Amino acid sequence: MDEFARQALTWYDAHGRRNLPWHIDRSPYRIWISEVMLQQTQVAIVIPYFQRFIARFPNVFALARADLDDVLALWTGLGYYARGRNLHAAAIAIADRHAGELPADLDALIELPGIGRSTAGAILASAFAVRAPILDGNVKRLLARFHAVEGYPGTTATSKQLWQHADAHTPSTRVADYTQAVMDLGAMVCTRTKPSCETCPLRDDCEALRTDTVSRFPQPRPRRTLPIKRTRMWLFTDERGRCLLEKRPPSGIWGGLWGPIEQTTEAPIDDVLATLGLQLEGDLMPLDGFRHTFTHFHLDVHPLRVPVARSNTTIADSDRYRWYGPGDNQPIGLSRVAERLLAMIRA
Repeated sequence: MDEFARQALTWYDAHGRRNLPWHIDRSPYRIWISEVMLQQTQVAIVIPYFQRFIARFPNVFALARADLDDVLALWTGLGYYARGRNLHAAAIAIADRHAGELPADLDALIELPGIGRSTAGAILASAFAVRAPILDGNVKRLLARFHAVEGYPGTTATSKQLWQHADAHTPSTRVADYTQAVMDLGAMVCTRTKPSCETCPLRDDCEALRTDTVSRFPQPRPRRTLPIKRTRMWLFTDERGRCLLEKRPPSGIWGGLWGPIEQTTEAPIDDVLATLGLQLEGDLMPLDGFRHTFTHFHLDVHPLRVPVARSNTTIADSDRYRWYGPGDNQPIGLSRVAERLLAMIRA
């Protein structure tokens, strides 16, 4: 064990987060769920989602048997919904190929949907006590500063250097504690802004601190202007205040989620109503538009509330559509945009 690992573990024993919900019962299943939820999401946000998810799906078989709608309903608000879809697909694969047990093998884990090298390493270390390096966002920042690694971590060359450092520091003993220690150090001490260098156990050997260049590392993604996309959202509402929702195709940013009907072409409102088997029952009501930002683009949303009555036979009665509103307790997956739009018509 090198000095980096010793100092990290000494700090962890005194200050680390050792009572997180997924540590109470450190089963491979619980560790896997937590690590997927923690991808690009803070611990404080994940905890209540994790607790609800485990209560509803206590094991791999329960998750594999579940309807995707039930899974995404519990994911609503957590973001990056592909994680929820991948989690469900991986559970099915684990049940079918591995008898319901997560494999204790790096390559076998990476073959599962939604599990990359760092997530697989965290599962191996935390659930199986297998020596495996990790490199999540917090650890990238910690190592980039400690070793003053030049370049944006998203590039191949810089990522390779960081993985080499991660592997070199990972000990052969106490691997679960070490894994949590470096994640905690990045999240609690070596923070993105205003890092607490004066209390960091690694400060004596930190190259960025020695050269007074902490703020330079890790180097940010090269700046680029995000494109702006525009969309019209039809909020068709019936006499009971329910909104017509459409289920998205399985892939894409909102894959598998429900949301108001999106206008992708400039079809006249009469054509849209006729296609859905709806009749206009009042005036169209434009609502306040807003911008929602994704990783790769901005989306300007322009909602329009449309009071309607339903005809006898419509495609709105198919599995692709449903009416959703006050008092509807059936769980469904909703994006943040859909939640915001539904809140508008309930106000």
